[in-house]
This record gives sequence, structure tokens and C-alpha cells, in this order.
Amino acid sequence: MRIGEDESAARRLRRCFGWALGFVALLWAIRLVQSVLGLKLARYGVLPGDPAGLAGVLSAPLIHGSPAHLFANTAPLLVLGTALLFGYPRAARLALPVIYLGAGLGVWLFARDAYHIGASGLIYVLASFIFFKGIFTGYYRLVALSLIVVFVYGGMLWYIFPVLDAIPWEGHLAGFVTGLFLALVLKTPVPDTRKYSWEA
Repeated sequence: MRIGEDESAARRLRRCFGWALGFVALLWAIRLVQSVLGLKLARYGVLPGDPAGLAGVLSAPLIHGSPAHLFANTAPLLVLGTALLFGYPRAARLALPVIYLGAGLGVWLFARDAYHIGASGLIYVLASFIFFKGIFTGYYRLVALSLIVVFVYGGMLWYIFPVLDAIPWEGHLAGFVTGLFLALVLKTPVPDTRKYSWEA
């Protein structure tokens, strides 16, 4: 890769990180307002099976029960959000609405009767999509991205199952399935790596 291409990729990476950082900053701003004003926002989460609770699909990822809850989600959102925008710039435009809404809709349809809040569902969609899409494309750079996701966040897989009552596994499972679905249906163009006879 030429120096100019390296610089262009570096700028694009910084821009993708900036978008991910902006979303995380929004979450922290909301959490700060919650703490300062003593707001109880859990009622704006997803309430499964309740038509009124369906609005929580939009608001639930923005709400966290505590700073520790949000802190646990911050690094994965930054890393996986940047990876999605950088690795799949075209697909991300179509995928983002489904990524944002998919896990919440799954929670509303199938989860236990309680208010569900937090962005962990988004994290599972992102991790699942990036992993499976890289494997499905077979393009070495995207496969490498998939393997990095597995290495860093592979332990999350256990939490799509009801291993602990305190962990809302339904949102994790819904996110995992949503990411797999997106990886199957979204077309992702990759560079043509074929060698022609004159290159041999």
C-alpha cells in the first residue's frame, strides 16, 4: 500500500472512531443528566409484550442503570462501532437502523416481563455481524477483523444463554441473531483479489 493510501486509511479510521466516540459521548451525557437530576428513566426501556413498551426500542439503548453499567459497555461500543464503520462503510449505512432496533424488537417479542435498558444488545449485534460477515466474505482483511472480534470478545458468547439471572440474556441473544441475519442478507463488496495471466 502506498503512503498516500496509508494516510487516507488513517484519516478514515479516525473519522470512524469519531462517530463511535460521539455516540458513546451521548450515552455518557444522558447518564450524567440522570445522575445530576436524579431521574428514573428505566420506565422508558423496552417492556415486552406491552404496546406502550414498544417505544422503548428507540430509547432503551440510550439509558443505563448506573455508571458501572455504561462503563462496561463503553469500550465494546467504541471498538466494535469503529470496526463496523471502517470495515463495512457501505453496508453500515443500511445495517445501522437494523443494528439499533433489532435487539430491542427481539426483546419486546420474547423477553421476560421487565423493563430492559442498556446498549448491550447493540454490542452483540455488532460483534455477531462483524464476525459472521468477515467469515462469509472470505476476504482476508475482513476475516482478520472477525478473528480479532473473537479473540477480544469471544467470551461474550456465554451470555446469550441464561447463565445468570441478573444478566438480561434475552437482549444478548436477540442481538446475536440480528447480527447473524444481517451478515446473511447484506451484500458487501470486497476488493477483487483475482490474479490475471499477465500478472503471473
